[in-house]
Amino acid sequence: MAEKQKVLIVDDDANIAELISLYLTKECYETKIVLDGEEALRVFPAFRPNIVLLDLMLPGIDGYQVCRELRASSQVPIIMLSAKGEIFDKVLGLELGADDYMIKPFDSKELVARVKAVLRRYQTAPAAAPSPAADHQQGEYVEYPGLIVNLTNYSVIYQGQSIDMPPKELELLYFLASSPNQVFTREQLLDHIWGYEYIGGTRTVDVHIKRMREKIKDNDSWALTTVWGIGYKFEVKR
Repeated sequence: MAEKQKVLIVDDDANIAELISLYLTKECYETKIVLDGEEALRVFPAFRPNIVLLDLMLPGIDGYQVCRELRASSQVPIIMLSAKGEIFDKVLGLELGADDYMIKPFDSKELVARVKAVLRRYQTAPAAAPSPAADHQQGEYVEYPGLIVNLTNYSVIYQGQSIDMPPKELELLYFLASSPNQVFTREQLLDHIWGYEYIGGTRTVDVHIKRMREKIKDNDSWALTTVWGIGYKFEVKR
């Protein structure tokens, strides 16, 4: 029998946490509820969840800080839960490394659907660390001076070093680099990378591009270029 996927639920409202746990348990997930950020950080290493549902307004250490600390050591998927629906809060959550953002009150069936969608995206990437450099030039990959992006083993080599990059960032980089000098709108990128199931705005693309630019800098031969008013392209300089 396949091992159950584990969900860490971090919410100081015990009633909401229990309700979320009930619906996920019915879908055969193993859940663990914690009521504050300190406890979440304490139990995370031992519980080893496949995904974290993280409320923002927690006593003590808030959800933003929990997300920041988890991202320092793990790429586990994180869905933020919040009663705050302002664009600023959503963007901040995504920039800190969250994979999705849901506004309270939410429909429990939608939450379960989003959990499944985020987990599907991450299951395409291997859990193991990137293999040696030579292995990055096998399978489906694109290569430019100082950059190899391999979609087969989900690895990125930049200036001879392995770069830790979550699946959606890597897929976005690979898609752009596979069509050099072609301009894509944010809507096109959302459709190609996230698909019709994704419920989110085009700002998600901007956030992922920003994260990618923090990890790989433009080369003399190529650059991740913003085409103002339209979208983005992987520019190859002639």
